[in-house]
Amino acid sequence: MKFREFLTTSRKKILAGKDAKQNEELVKKFIGKENLILHTAKPGSPFCVIVESKVKPSQKDIKEAAIFCASKSHDWRDNKKDVIVHIFTGKNIYKARGMKIGTFGVKKFKEIKAKKEEIEKLEKIGQKIIKKFKK
Repeated sequence: MKFREFLTTSRKKILAGKDAKQNEELVKKFIGKENLILHTAKPGSPFCVIVESKVKPSQKDIKEAAIFCASKSHDWRDNKKDVIVHIFTGKNIYKARGMKIGTFGVKKFKEIKAKKEEIEKLEKIGQKIIKKFKK
């Protein structure tokens, strides 16, 4: 299965799972590493990984990744309001025995808010791109 992909405006590659099985596969590749990983505070979103680890992502890259993560979440789908996204590294994630597929624990994280207007803007850009490719 192929992960969702997203490029920030500075061309940082973001990979995101499409379901619990893909989240499991994706996160296991980055456990213990320095890459930044994002997930909404509420359950039901992709784990999103900023793949580039050699160059520290900018705050703008992180914000754009958070907006993308939020746009694919159940929280956004169900509420259409601001979405809180947690940001952590692969070193702060763990998998305990008995956790369901696609579920992980996080030891330490930061929060960022993806605002409703920002998510709507990203969705409009995505719709324009899709229309362009369908022509």
